[in-house]
Amino acid sequence: MMEADLHNLRPVPGELNGDRSNFHFGILPEKANQYGSCHFKVNFTLRLAEPDPSIRGDIARTYFYMEKTYGVRISSKNRRLYEIWNKQDPPDEWEIERNLRIKKIQGNDNPFISRYEEFL
Repeated sequence: MMEADLHNLRPVPGELNGDRSNFHFGILPEKANQYGSCHFKVNFTLRLAEPDPSIRGDIARTYFYMEKTYGVRISSKNRRLYEIWNKQDPPDEWEIERNLRIKKIQGNDNPFISRYEEFL
């Protein structure tokens, strides 16, 4: 069920998804953008990926949802990072709409989006 959960699935260019692999998210010092107009960085040596600031909160709320729903463990280091990202990038109009559409299809929402203020 976890792999098919629509709250966990996001369209991502294949090259980016393959390069990110199972690397952790973080902040990288590099300024170069490896993926053209897609603002995303991967450091293969550090095994770290840095998403664009506009989607960092989305990623954090997905991880919080996966932890709450399926028991996916978040390390304390990653939790601190995701809490910051959650505050810096609150749910935008599309993330809220997407959450509502998934609820209609799947029967549940991501409370970290629908009840955002409760989790700050």
